[in-house]
Amino acid sequence: MELIPKNVSRLLPTDIVYQTLFWGKVKRKLGWNPLAFDITSRSRSTGDLLVLTKNVADGIPIAYVPQGPEQTPHPEQYGVFLETLSSALSEHLDPQTAFIRYDLPWPDQYDQALNGETSGKDGLSARPEPRLRELRMNFGTRSWNLKKTARDFTVADTLIVDLDGSEDEILARMKSKTRYNIRLAGRKGVRVVQATAEMLPVFYDLHLQTAERNGFRPCRYRRFAALFAARETPPASPEIVFLLAGHGQDILAGAIVTLSGATATFLFGASANHSRDRMPSYAVQWQAIRLAIARGCSFYDMGAVSTANDPTHPFYGMYRFKTGFGGRIVHKAGSWDYPLIDEAYEQFRTFETMGQMLGY
Repeated sequence: MELIPKNVSRLLPTDIVYQTLFWGKVKRKLGWNPLAFDITSRSRSTGDLLVLTKNVADGIPIAYVPQGPEQTPHPEQYGVFLETLSSALSEHLDPQTAFIRYDLPWPDQYDQALNGETSGKDGLSARPEPRLRELRMNFGTRSWNLKKTARDFTVADTLIVDLDGSEDEILARMKSKTRYNIRLAGRKGVRVVQATAEMLPVFYDLHLQTAERNGFRPCRYRRFAALFAARETPPASPEIVFLLAGHGQDILAGAIVTLSGATATFLFGASANHSRDRMPSYAVQWQAIRLAIARGCSFYDMGAVSTANDPTHPFYGMYRFKTGFGGRIVHKAGSWDYPLIDEAYEQFRTFETMGQMLGY
């Protein structure tokens, strides 16, 4: 395998928004340095790759591959492929780079078990502990160097809604309660509009309310602003859809969605603490689906959910809401590290354990 550097502007179009020029521009505005490479094997191109680099923690350089590479090897060759890729990539990185992190878009090695084919009830026991996952991932490698991260960053389990068929057919595949809530929002006067970046402060206020209500750390405003500041890209690049749902002059919910190739991806959502009985979040998601259909998308990636119907999982609330839209859960291999400098890598892992995350 060989990696050939190229300008980030020459990244190929892809359904994976996190591997596009647009995403590279977004992350540049957030302090990352985007790099792009063609991947070749036996002098034949097998795709390309967006890599982000940054100094984190106490100035530790790292490399991060968001939802890549898109090329998928056989599940039992994941580790060998990543070892070879990491060796090739390290030649193009700062010699002080501590590790390479991959958020893999590939199917989980335990995909059949997670889908209930070989596991217990609801697949809850399907993923082994990290130590055993590392044994399988590293099997066949020379260095046994791949490490499972403490958590998955662009989510390992996502809800995908297939957009084939008419709107009525898509509605028919939803749970009856979700269909009811979508229609209830309309009866209660909720209207959804496509907003401009000037309305981003309103959305951010909803985000702060949502974070406080659900007990998670809010994102900084600049993370949302970067999405809109990076939009000046060629026509083939992803499109941002910014939706706000309101009743009269009152804004109740919102969502930020990207359309890239055949896939619409739900990035952020938020809602107000009041008027939740008007079901504005259901109205927003239905409008996102309708716009994705109108733009010719085949899939709507609604993002993180719990692995299965597990009330103890921190993403269980998202599972209950999103599965109502009639989708299927896709289990991905998640986030993995390839250390290049052991001491610096262990130092970084200590920062992560203390809660000082990267803020992807």
